[in-house]
Amino acid sequence: MDAVIAPDNRPHQAKDLDLLMMAALVGRERTHEDFRALLAEAGLRLTRVCSTPTVLSVIEARAGDDATETAGS
Repeated sequence: MDAVIAPDNRPHQAKDLDLLMMAALVGRERTHEDFRALLAEAGLRLTRVCSTPTVLSVIEARAGDDATETAGS
């Protein structure tokens, strides 16, 4: 589970966290595409990102190339 930055310009709490992390720390929140690339480097494939009523999303990944990515709800 982690905050996932939406690609559009709509307000979202994850964007507030991103600004806080950039201002106070040397980190930042990740986008859907950032997670896909990060998981690929580890030999995993992003299969789904499910939003929740909170700022956090559930990020699902599988090993290997047999998984197909689906949109979360």
